[in-house]
Amino acid sequence: MNETNDAAQRWLDRIGKPNHYDYKPYLRLIRKFETAEFDGELYEQANGPGTVQRTLLMLPKTIKEKLPAVVVPFYYPDRMAGYNPDTLEPTNEPNLAMALQLVRRGYAAVTAEAYHLTYRSLELERQDFSRWRLSADALLRDHPEWTGIGKLIADTRLLVDLLCSDPRVDNERIGIAGHSLGGKMALYTGSLDRRIKAILGSDFGLEWDRTNWSEPWYWGDKLDKLKAADMDHAELLRIGGLKPFVLIAGLYDDEGALDVLKRAGYSDASQYLFINHATGHHPPLEALEQGYDFLQTCF
Repeated sequence: MNETNDAAQRWLDRIGKPNHYDYKPYLRLIRKFETAEFDGELYEQANGPGTVQRTLLMLPKTIKEKLPAVVVPFYYPDRMAGYNPDTLEPTNEPNLAMALQLVRRGYAAVTAEAYHLTYRSLELERQDFSRWRLSADALLRDHPEWTGIGKLIADTRLLVDLLCSDPRVDNERIGIAGHSLGGKMALYTGSLDRRIKAILGSDFGLEWDRTNWSEPWYWGDKLDKLKAADMDHAELLRIGGLKPFVLIAGLYDDEGALDVLKRAGYSDASQYLFINHATGHHPPLEALEQGYDFLQTCF
């Protein structure tokens, strides 16, 4: 147990902490809306001193008992929801709408803006990828002892807070699921937050060198220190308690990711599911459905 605690502290030390980051938590309902598939509640949620993230809670049309729930982090709420929450127009990206797919299965699902939209006010289009570098650079100037991945974890944990405070949600049945950037957020938040019981990640790069972990909005130049200390995601999954884990590989994950899971200690088919569709970055719906089937066995 002490060895696990020491490893967990080593990761927390590397992730770091912000300076002068006190703020009063609040959650303000902006509006409620209905679609044919779910009921939506759009919130403004404090996520730092003077900053807020728009957060979308999606609920099944019929609620008979406390709901299992899944946090679904990503760049924007609309792409995970399958609908633009302002116009209620469908996004027409059926294979990316993970929150919508999960609410269809009877889960509550929550998703929010990532910090490239919330940390600084920038005169750029929402889709302009330079937001990430500008926001990460500002974050690290303000909080040099922190990391971009630390900010992503902090903001994602606020979504867990929202679910745990909602009387319609069963706090013992909360999972997390994400694709790409959202998969990175799911891995870290799911491993480090005990309230989360199961993790699904799609093609996010479980191995350090498979994707862009060295970007400043993730680890930046601290990545070299992690590698030098032999810290990898097998260890992160171990300190998380080897929670039930689904990894959907496609482009940035391949069979090598399965070796990471085995080194972490996953051995029994009831503990994990590995799917390699090998068709590119975006997962086919059938691979996601397999992952959701596995999640249902965890709650």
